[in-house]
Amino acid sequence: MGLDLPNFFGQTPLDEDEKEGLLIPAISSREELDEFEQQNIEDAMQWVFGKSLKVESIFIEKFVCDLHKRMFKHVWSWAGKIRKTDKNLGVSKYQIAVELRILCDDALFWIKNDSFPADEIALRFKHRIVSIHCFSNGNGRHSRLMADIIVNKVFGKPMFSWGSKGLIQNDEVRSRYLKAIKRADIGEYEPLLKFARS
Repeated sequence: MGLDLPNFFGQTPLDEDEKEGLLIPAISSREELDEFEQQNIEDAMQWVFGKSLKVESIFIEKFVCDLHKRMFKHVWSWAGKIRKTDKNLGVSKYQIAVELRILCDDALFWIKNDSFPADEIALRFKHRIVSIHCFSNGNGRHSRLMADIIVNKVFGKPMFSWGSKGLIQNDEVRSRYLKAIKRADIGEYEPLLKFARS
């Protein structure tokens, strides 16, 4: 199974230019790619959960990009860089910075004003940032880690379980996750709240 699959289980397809950013030429399958990316993600988790963070430092473009870079820097040359191409989902490449700033400002407002419960603030942020689609790929995993950071570092609550298993495989757990995301698309967050803690 090569990397040129058009849409592997709901993941963003890569442009030819983006594939050229692959730093490990030996990768020949999606499975190998996932394995290398997972190693990187675990390093990023050690970095972020091993440090203290001020709330304001989480909700800025630099942190959002630095986290993505740490998650994928050993696999993709474009890790942590705002995408430069338009996709079939997400906002226009020209609107990313503005939409991200609005989202970060909204999140700080929600926190300051107790607009929603802690889990919902984290998941609203997760849902909006993945909808913006800041990066060429890895947006789903990045948004879930951002939600974990918010719920843990801002509110002191346990990280989400996300269905208690990886969401890369096309199985019943991923199907429930994608259905919950679609419900959040229309403003119904309850299924995503339940899924994230299942």
